[in-house]
Amino acid sequence: MAIATKRKVAAVCGDGHLRAIEKDVPELQHGTILVDVHASLVSPGTELNGWRGLARNRQNPDSGAAPRPFGYSNAGIVRQIGEGVTEFKPGDRVACVGAGYAMHTDLAVVPHHLAVALPDKVTFAQGAYAMLAATAMHTVRRGEPALGESVCVLGLGLVGQLTGQLYQLAGNFVIGWDQVERRLQIAKTWGIDRAVHAGTEDEVAATRSFTRGLGLDAAVMANAGECDQTVDNLVRSMKVSPDGHPMGRIMIVGWPTFRFANLIGGMNNLDIRRCSRTGPGYHDEAWEAGPAYPPVFMRWTTRTNLELCMRLIEEGRLNVDSLTTHRIPFSDLDAGIDRLLDEPDSMLGVIFEYH
Repeated sequence: MAIATKRKVAAVCGDGHLRAIEKDVPELQHGTILVDVHASLVSPGTELNGWRGLARNRQNPDSGAAPRPFGYSNAGIVRQIGEGVTEFKPGDRVACVGAGYAMHTDLAVVPHHLAVALPDKVTFAQGAYAMLAATAMHTVRRGEPALGESVCVLGLGLVGQLTGQLYQLAGNFVIGWDQVERRLQIAKTWGIDRAVHAGTEDEVAATRSFTRGLGLDAAVMANAGECDQTVDNLVRSMKVSPDGHPMGRIMIVGWPTFRFANLIGGMNNLDIRRCSRTGPGYHDEAWEAGPAYPPVFMRWTTRTNLELCMRLIEEGRLNVDSLTTHRIPFSDLDAGIDRLLDEPDSMLGVIFEYH
């Protein structure tokens, strides 16, 4: 079968609309695979600057802005393999990640280490969660959880929900804060230990009660935007040493803005860790399309994190179906998003379907 030379790629345009634009299919290089995409996952916060960003652009269009292709997580079937690829063959089902590679497109060329086999029981829509699931996995690894600890997840968007599930799998008690009721309800469907409506409930009192007065051992900031007051409340919710020092680990995986002194000022002894990646290897081009790191020295890479995520989805331990709120045919791209913009808080996981 002849391989297409053109593909359709979703792009954000200066007028705030999404359009499928025609682009050349990238040339198959050493260590890459060509994938016929069946599903891709939209991450509104990082990919589209929030759904409200699209609405703002529609009110104040920038006619000179070039269309911006986007996307970094999809799943499909291998159509062709490049030289040096031995673990895949045409016809294999795969989940793929990577900005500039695993885009919202009908044909994607992806380095072989940014793709993993899709288990038979895992659907393409489930596999499309690969990027954010691996990011959540890396966040938990950076957090070094111990059995029985109490953890707060600030922001129950997609990464926050996935991170909370993985912390529970690691034997932790998880409380989540969010201001969107829909997200709190979704978290309850997969079994979060406690969900707090921030700003309506007293987050500090609820968290102190949740931890039986001991305070949090760790927290994950999976939120975005200005959050000075939220950070102050978080510090007040952490465990405290006898000499009055707030203690614990705080992982930052979202894009919050706050005064750094809020976390390190006074007598704080908090351990701050940035976590926005899928694991070692991602962005190392020599690894992405080349040989693997020796597993005896590098057990958990982007690829092995992805493989574990797919196994957890297959076994029902990681529930991504509860996070999918909308499915949109790729052929109905802009109109499908239009129907959702009036109620942005109703959306969480949005899947583009290609077949």
